[in-house]
Amino acid sequence: MVSQPIEKVRGNHLKAPPAAIAPFTPAPPSLKGRAITSASLVQQADGPVWVIMFQDGGKKRASGTTGDILPPLTAIKASAFAQNAYAGEAALKGVTYFAADANPLELRRGRPAWQAVFGDDTHIYIDAETGETLATRSGLWRTFDFMWGLHIMDLQTREDTSHPVLILFAALALIGTLFGFILLFRKRKSLRTKKSAAPKMETAPSPQTVRD
Repeated sequence: MVSQPIEKVRGNHLKAPPAAIAPFTPAPPSLKGRAITSASLVQQADGPVWVIMFQDGGKKRASGTTGDILPPLTAIKASAFAQNAYAGEAALKGVTYFAADANPLELRRGRPAWQAVFGDDTHIYIDAETGETLATRSGLWRTFDFMWGLHIMDLQTREDTSHPVLILFAALALIGTLFGFILLFRKRKSLRTKKSAAPKMETAPSPQTVRD
């Protein structure tokens, strides 16, 4: 898990930098009375858009020039967005749609997403509603994620660091360590007792020659 820099594991070298927005006069998004938490103007593959987060938890994107709410991404648009977000050299092999409640294990975001698979086994996930890049996953990331699951003993979600199995093994390890210390000190005490109880051997005096 520490053989590679975490930046490489996260695939930072595979992420294209965000494009700058050219100067223009943005139109406010058409919210139709729906309360929002935030609205960010960003540059995407098809132009400047508003990425809107609503108070009810939903997310949408709106045109930066007209303010109109835009429909979810199609497969063709998702392919363009993924290629725009990818900094590698491999070719795009295809895209697959995943519903919010059917995310692959390597995504785990709870968002409707398009998975773009590239020839170097890189997977880029594009939010189907906002066009945002949700995740960049490489083969190295998947190996790291599997080892992390083994480390916390959670191969299903790989996120729960306080589940019963892990707590049980941690408790057993603690008990084993305590017993090890107890046995170590008992052994030392036993050795000291044996040494003190051992009979002392006295050296017999050497015979002397008696002269008449």
